[in-house]
Amino acid sequence: MVQGDWTAADVGDQAGRTAVITGATSGLGLETAKVLAGHGATVVLTGRDAARAETAAASVRAAAPGAGVEIALLDLASLDSVRAAAADIGGRFDRIDLLINNAGVMFLPPGVTKDGFELQFGTNHLGHFALTGLLLEHLTSVPGSRIVTVSSNGHKAGRIDMADLQSVSRVNPMAAYGRSKLANLMFTYELQRRLEAAGLPTIALAAHPGTARTELTRHMSVLANTAMSPRFRMLNSWWVQDQATGALPILRAATDPDAIGGTYYGPSGAFQFTGSPVRVRSSIRSHNAEVQRKLWAESEKLTGVSYGI
Repeated sequence: MVQGDWTAADVGDQAGRTAVITGATSGLGLETAKVLAGHGATVVLTGRDAARAETAAASVRAAAPGAGVEIALLDLASLDSVRAAAADIGGRFDRIDLLINNAGVMFLPPGVTKDGFELQFGTNHLGHFALTGLLLEHLTSVPGSRIVTVSSNGHKAGRIDMADLQSVSRVNPMAAYGRSKLANLMFTYELQRRLEAAGLPTIALAAHPGTARTELTRHMSVLANTAMSPRFRMLNSWWVQDQATGALPILRAATDPDAIGGTYYGPSGAFQFTGSPVRVRSSIRSHNAEVQRKLWAESEKLTGVSYGI
């Protein structure tokens, strides 16, 4: 593992680079956008709601005066929306230097996406799988481009059952979330293997924020949210951190010149809950190459998006 303190000040000059960030209207995505914009990048903020996206864009401009800030509407729970967003972004930008697959939902009650996929798996994994494939040509033509997909400590509890990926009624919200986050990692590792085999200049990495206070926790219990409250910082600081710190592993994966494809970044502290961003290990299950390949093939089938690599 790579050790040492790494902060937002270590993000190098991003002038001339374009970063597309999903779920950038709040939380980790918004923090990531502010830092990248502050270092010169043009940032494309995606979100489902136009008003919220405009508000987020205004906050990025306030934090980074003069920065290039664009908006693209995107609902990852709808493949029609994913295709429309990819066409919109691709039409405006010939080159994309960074695609940060950050958006996600967590612990939602059982449900399905607009295409009938289990809600958390469909949003967190299949939506990003489709978006990445549709934007890939705009990345692979750019030397040094990166695809960073945000996973979670929750992946460690995840299971991929190829015979039952779309279970809704028999999977509890925590299990469904863990499965989607495990899929994010397996997607990253398989994508990196394919990019490398094709001799393309783009690399794929993953990151996770540890335990960060964001809107994503709103579906957790009242007790859990109370325990994470900043009011109890003296008691919970060893396992909960703010969203600015939670965004650092994403930023390091996206910008550290020493980062290599197929690696995973997270907090350095106990159980990867809090701390400076470093390279971390994911679960043994996440490295099962056979399941990665099967998941990839099934994802292409379900989304209708083929990468051609």
